[in-house]
Amino acid sequence: MLSEHFETIEILGTNIALGILFILIGLAIQDVLNKSNVPRFGRWFVWLVLFLGCAGFIAKGIIQVIWEAGI
Repeated sequence: MLSEHFETIEILGTNIALGILFILIGLAIQDVLNKSNVPRFGRWFVWLVLFLGCAGFIAKGIIQVIWEAGI
């Protein structure tokens, strides 16, 4: 059973680990922004860049699934 689904489990574990990593990066950035006196525009720009990085990762995953499915 495990050997049949090893690739699926590996992909799922990698995606979960990367999701947790993105959450931890976001928490670290929030902590740094709260401890320093960053202006409102700077905070907005930092969160925009972080969001675009996450959106790119999600888009890559969606494109990969579509490409492999042959749709």
